Amino acid sequence: MHAPIRDTTRGERALTPLAFKRLLEWLDGGIDSRGETYLEMRRRLVSYFDRRNRLSADELADETLNRIARTLEQSGVIRVTPPARYCYVVARFVLLEDVRRERMHVRVDAPQRLDLPSEWRRGLPEREAGLALREQRLDCLDCCLQKLQPEQRELVVEYYRDALRQKIDRRRHLAKRLGITMNALAIRAWRIRTALECCVEACRTASGQVPRCRACTGRSASLEAASREVNL
Repeated sequence: MHAPIRDTTRGERALTPLAFKRLLEWLDGGIDSRGETYLEMRRRLVSYFDRRNRLSADELADETLNRIARTLEQSGVIRVTPPARYCYVVARFVLLEDVRRERMHVRVDAPQRLDLPSEWRRGLPEREAGLALREQRLDCLDCCLQKLQPEQRELVVEYYRDALRQKIDRRRHLAKRLGITMNALAIRAWRIRTALECCVEACRTASGQVPRCRACTGRSASLEAASREVNL
């Protein structure tokens, strides 16, 4: 096991032994896996970027882990759990940055598209439009989430994370912590989600005229209504 010697996509300094050591310990969660957890997380991140048609999936996975390692080196702790959840949050930002870099490169080298297979060229505008729409929605969702009260934001994120049995157990624990029934919890989460969807759509519609986060400003009436209804 050794740390990646460089950050290939951003040109940042190499990881220090301390940063890599803290990354391994954080991923292991107190149980020494002799690097197995790190390798598995890296494999999952490579798969994440590969499914999104990134040509440098390995480098992007390394960049994601490098960023986390540097955060651990500087602060010594990351409180988000489980570690995989935080890894995917960082990976999403790395992905968006890579998409933006790709667009800039394509615009500069546009004539080279003539060398691409015709069927790939025909589908390129649709793929670019799809990526742009997804990126726009994610930006708007981040903006709208920030408009929620911290308790609301935690509720909706916790309610919709995980899957299957883990999701059921997490929701039961959340309802118990809030002192409400599972049905009442479902209603609260639904109201917040509905308000978020309205906010995201309003942000997305307006973002063509103003910067995305500014487009969200002043359009939080549905979120304010949700705040009053859930009585958090």
